[in-house]
Amino acid sequence: MPEKTFKLILGSQSPRRKELLTHLDIPFTIVTADLDEVSTHSLPDDVVRDLAIQKGQAVLTQCLKNDIVATPLVISSDTIVCLGDEIFNKPNDVDDARRILQTLSGKTHIVRTAVAYTCPDMEPYSFIVATEVTFDIIAPEILESYLKTGDSLDKAGAYGIQGPSLTFISSIKGSYSAVVGFPLSDVVTHLKKFIGDESKNWRERFIK
Repeated sequence: MPEKTFKLILGSQSPRRKELLTHLDIPFTIVTADLDEVSTHSLPDDVVRDLAIQKGQAVLTQCLKNDIVATPLVISSDTIVCLGDEIFNKPNDVDDARRILQTLSGKTHIVRTAVAYTCPDMEPYSFIVATEVTFDIIAPEILESYLKTGDSLDKAGAYGIQGPSLTFISSIKGSYSAVVGFPLSDVVTHLKKFIGDESKNWRERFIK
């Protein structure tokens, strides 16, 4: 009996996640769904996992409803920035971004990224990667210069690690790609487990 094959679906519009997934050398399609991205949970791990799963289920429903592909396997992800149990989402505006960055200034916070795999006839599977990020004390002129770039406005915690925020990020402990929004090495490990194939030919299970 031939092994089951899948069409890989990235449930995200993020250009950063798209770029990272491209490194796996697997054909994939991007499908997104409208979602409020609101969780009823309060603890950071529960919130980020819930949102990643919500995204995956919404995209899978859309794929099946519109008959986009026959055997979709949806990868969805969510990233949150936390200081203790306080969650810092995307800022509402520049003033909110300034407030968030001033709060994180000179401190070590945790970036949590959850990834979920969702597929018909299989139980959803998810995991979380946590990374410590330490900020220098952000000098006012550095802060204002960064805010002028607009880089903070569409990112959790009001910064993106791969951009000009490197002027005040002093260190990270853990997965760099998880802070970007997609913990690539963990994605590979867990994806092979999810499809039940850890052979050297596991990529062949994904079709164009």
